[in-house]
Amino acid sequence: MAGSADRQRGTVTVEIAVALPALTVFIAVLLAVGVAVISQVRCAEGARAGAREAALGSPDADIARVVSAVAGERARIAVARTGGMVSVTVTMPIAWGDLAVPGRHEVAASAHAACEPDRGCA
Repeated sequence: MAGSADRQRGTVTVEIAVALPALTVFIAVLLAVGVAVISQVRCAEGARAGAREAALGSPDADIARVVSAVAGERARIAVARTGGMVSVTVTMPIAWGDLAVPGRHEVAASAHAACEPDRGCA
């Protein structure tokens, strides 16, 4: 009887030894996906704010300031003005922090806006 209890205790130890690394990997993946989603949302919000600013006829320096305030200092912007429309594209690297994610990953977002008729998209 005592031998059976010892074997069961060993089985539980093995099950924990297998489940714990799997749980750790799952949590790390969940955190990485969360960081990527947050970066994408910040990038999209920065593009939207930049397009609104550009539609008011602001110079590129002001657009870059607005985008940096929303998306962060590492955001890169590209502004295109064609006809009565303006397009702002924001690209930024994902800040993984302490997560050991191999490679370089970036997110990008674009927003478009019609130029204000009385201000233009200079």
